[in-house]
Amino acid sequence: MDLSLSTETMGDRTIVRVGGEIDVYTAPKLREQLVELVNDGSFHLVVDMEGVDFLDSTGLGVLVGGLKRVRAHEGSLRLVCNQERILKIFRITGLTKVFPIHTSVEEAVAATD
Repeated sequence: MDLSLSTETMGDRTIVRVGGEIDVYTAPKLREQLVELVNDGSFHLVVDMEGVDFLDSTGLGVLVGGLKRVRAHEGSLRLVCNQERILKIFRITGLTKVFPIHTSVEEAVAATD
């Protein structure tokens, strides 16, 4: 399966909608998107993972890298996910303590840093 990406702006947040699989083959595409957004001055990102079917350690690494990039600019990276199989990965790895995870894009956009 391939990876689909789209972006939109809501206030001062940039929403990155991700669909498909984030794995060793597709993660570089997500990494490039996140780097490009930060380079263009988008420092408050919301990654909507509702359409993600699979996430591996490479994908987790890309998200952590994105978080480091936005934090270097006093920014934030919030995740949107309520799929148990994906949330379980974040719990097992302890990344629920690193990433704010929300149940909807609207909730993530409304959250204060």
